Amino acid sequence: CLLVRGVAVAVQKNYRHTAQPPPVLLHQRRLQQRFIERLQHLAMGANAIEAMILYIRNEVILPNVGHHGDGFVPYLLTAFFFILTLNLLGLVPYGATATGNISVTATLAILTFLTVEIAGIRANGLGYLNTIFYWNNELPAAMRPVMFLIMSPVEMIGKLTKPFALAIRLFANMTAGHIVVLALMGLIFEFGNLISGAPLVMATLIMVLELFVAFLQAFIFTLLSSVFIGQIREAHH
Repeated sequence: CLLVRGVAVAVQKNYRHTAQPPPVLLHQRRLQQRFIERLQHLAMGANAIEAMILYIRNEVILPNVGHHGDGFVPYLLTAFFFILTLNLLGLVPYGATATGNISVTATLAILTFLTVEIAGIRANGLGYLNTIFYWNNELPAAMRPVMFLIMSPVEMIGKLTKPFALAIRLFANMTAGHIVVLALMGLIFEFGNLISGAPLVMATLIMVLELFVAFLQAFIFTLLSSVFIGQIREAHH
């Protein structure tokens, strides 16, 4: 972003301080002006992406991950833009939404699960075992083994349901929108030209909604991943 802005400013300064050109250089001046305008458009796009990155980092990742959470920023930002790109590709004509495949979302969820568990081991050391095996020293001695047998399976199930929820949520939301669009488009061929305009308008509106959902699902996946990492790093059982 800074490089693009710097090149645009340098070219613009050179353009302003050049003497009045002879007629043979007018074409070169026009090309310079077009080049400056394109660089300015690129700078605007880079500014938008930079603002998005800073928002996700400062308002989503760091507050939820907790102190010294900068080490998780690269993975979570990569997951956000990767999911967003896959979601948007599904809106391109003849494109396909990779996140509408359960294998893709399951892989993303497993990677997040491994990241969460490794973060818990690094942050808690042997205390990480308390996130699997429930042992409350504040309970009476006779109740500790009983609660251990009851709550330990619950802790394990809760640990496994988090990646399951991440995978199913992303898969279901991205698949549902496309099913609705296909159903509406199918009405056009079913009823012919009689009411074909209404399904077309409705499908267009659903596609606009799908654009919003593409950003929303990438945001939710990143937010939940940040929350899970923060929870296990601050785990107290």
